[in-house]
Amino acid sequence: MAGRIPSAWMDELYARTDIVSVVSSYLTLKKDGRRYWGLCPFHNEKTPSFSVNPELNLYYCFGCKAGGNVVQFVMEMERVSYLEAVKLLADRIHMTLPEMREDPDYERRRSQRERLLNANREAARFYHDRLWQPEGKPVLDYLHSRGLDDGIIRRFGLGASTDRWDDLTSYLREKGFTLDELGLAGLSVIKGDHAYDMFRSRAMFPIIDQYNNVLGFGGRAMKDVKPKYLNTSDTPVFNKRKGVYAINLIRKMRDLKRIILVEGYMDVVALSQSGVQGAVATLGTALTNEQARLLKRYAPEVHLAYDGDEAGQHAIERGLDIFEAEDVPSKVLYFPDGLDPDEFIRQRGLEAFQAIRPMSPVAYRMQRLRLKYDLESQDGRTEYAKGCAELLKNVRDPVDLENYLELLSVQTGFSREVLVAQIGISPQKPEPMNNSLPDRERISAKRSHVPEGYRTEQTLIALMGTGKLPEGMVKETDFASPAHRQIVHLLIEGNVPADIISDDDLGDEVRHAAGEAFSLQSELDLDNAAAIAGDCLRKLQIQRIEQEIQSMTDLMRSADSPQKRADALKEVAELSKELARLKQQGR
Repeated sequence: MAGRIPSAWMDELYARTDIVSVVSSYLTLKKDGRRYWGLCPFHNEKTPSFSVNPELNLYYCFGCKAGGNVVQFVMEMERVSYLEAVKLLADRIHMTLPEMREDPDYERRRSQRERLLNANREAARFYHDRLWQPEGKPVLDYLHSRGLDDGIIRRFGLGASTDRWDDLTSYLREKGFTLDELGLAGLSVIKGDHAYDMFRSRAMFPIIDQYNNVLGFGGRAMKDVKPKYLNTSDTPVFNKRKGVYAINLIRKMRDLKRIILVEGYMDVVALSQSGVQGAVATLGTALTNEQARLLKRYAPEVHLAYDGDEAGQHAIERGLDIFEAEDVPSKVLYFPDGLDPDEFIRQRGLEAFQAIRPMSPVAYRMQRLRLKYDLESQDGRTEYAKGCAELLKNVRDPVDLENYLELLSVQTGFSREVLVAQIGISPQKPEPMNNSLPDRERISAKRSHVPEGYRTEQTLIALMGTGKLPEGMVKETDFASPAHRQIVHLLIEGNVPADIISDDDLGDEVRHAAGEAFSLQSELDLDNAAAIAGDCLRKLQIQRIEQEIQSMTDLMRSADSPQKRADALKEVAELSKELARLKQQGR
C-alpha cells in the first residue's frame, strides 16, 4: 500500500479488531477491572505489568514502558513494518485493503493466492506422509544417515517425493486443484495436456514463511539426478529473493542474540538438532538485500557461517557487503579444513562449534587479504599493509583499531606510526556507553523518578485523549515537556490516541510518552473530566509562576542598578499576588 492509509479505513479496522483477542493469541490475559493483565512479552518479568485496555484499543507495560495500539502490538510481535501489520490484521478479519476496493481483479488474485497456498500445504503433508511409507524409505534412510532423528524430521516437516511421474499431481487433482493451479504453484510441470511432478526421488524441505504459509520446496536428489538441488521457481506466492529457510521457527524465538546464516537447508536442520538456535539459510540464491532486511527484524546481529571452500568464502565477502549496506551488524564463523557447518558439528560436536570465535568483518577481510600476498617477501608485506590500511580507514572504535594495528605491525614489521600515517585518519571517539541501551530501556531509565509537573501533564493528556474536554480548554503552551507539546498539538488537530501511538514518524520517545499518558485513562473519573483538567491546568500554572518568581528573585540579587531591582521587585509582587489567588482557588 503506497502512501498513508485513509483514516476512515483505519477507523473501521480498529472498530472491527478486538485487541484482547489479538493479544490473547500470543499470551495469556486475565481480566481485572476494566483492563486485562498478563506477563509482558517484551521483557522478562514474574509479576504481570502488561495491560490491555479494550475501550481504547491500547496496550501498555508499566515495567518496560512498551505501549501502543493493536497495530503496534502486531508490529512488535511479528517484527514487521506498519503496513505489513495492517495487512495481517486486515486478513484476520477478511477486510479488503483500501486501494483494492476499486480493483475488480483483486478478489481473483487474493482467491488465487489462497488456493496456491492451500495446494502447497497439502503437498507438504503429502510429502511428509510419504516419508514414513515404504516408497519413502530411501529418503528416510538418507536423513538418518545424516544424523537426523525422527523428532527433528517432524519439526521441520521434511518429506519424500517418490520416483513416480505424477504421484503428487494425481493426489492434488483428486483434492480439487486444477492443473493450472499446480503449474502456477510450481508443483507440476505442464506440457500440453500432460502433467508430471516437479519433484521426484528427492528429500523434500518445505519452505515456510514467518506466518506459517508453505511457499514452496527445496529438493535434494536421492539418485544420480540433475540438478542435485532443486528449488521451486518464483511463483505468485514465492520469491526466493525475499525469504529465508526456517524463518517460521526464528520468529518464535524471543531475545535471540544472533542469527546464524548458512548456505544449505541440511545445515539448518543439523545445527538445530545439535542444539544451535537461530540458524537459517538462503533459498538457493546468494544473499539479497531483501533477505538482509528481513533478518534485521529478528536479531541484533547475523553470523555468516558458509561452507569453508573458496566459493563459500567468496559468498561471505559479498554477504558482508550486503549487511553493511543494510546497516545490519554481522560477523563471520570460519570453519577450518574446508568443512561446512553440518560436517563440522557432526565431526567435532556442539562444544567445538560454540568455541568458534566470531570474526569481525574487518578481521575476516584482513585474513582473506593475507592469502593474496607472500608475507615472506618485502613487496608482499608492503602490499598487504597498504590493503589492510584501506580496510582500517572505516574502523570507528579506537580500541578495535589499536588491536588491528598491533596485529598488522606484527605481521608486516611496520611500526604503528607508519601504519597510522598510511591510514591517514584519526580514530573517532566512541559513542557514550548508555547509547548502546535499547530505546525502551533508555526512556525507562530517564523516567524512573517522574516529577510532579510531568505527571500532571500526563493526566491532562489522558483527559484530552477521551474527547470529553471543551474545545480550546487546553493549549500547547500549557505544557513544559516538548514531547507532551507535540502530542497535544496532534490531539488538537483531531488525531486520536491510537493514531498517535502508531505513527512511526513521531519517533520512539514521543510515542512511548503518549502510550504512558493514554494508559492513565482507565484510572480517571471521566464523569468529572473537565473539573480534573481545570485542576491540572491550575497546578501547571502555579508551577510556572513559582519558577518565574524564582527567576525574578535571582535577577534582583544580581541587578546592577536600583531601577532594575525595583522593577524586578514589582514583578515578584504581582506574580506572588496571582500565585496566592490560584492557590486559594484550588483550596
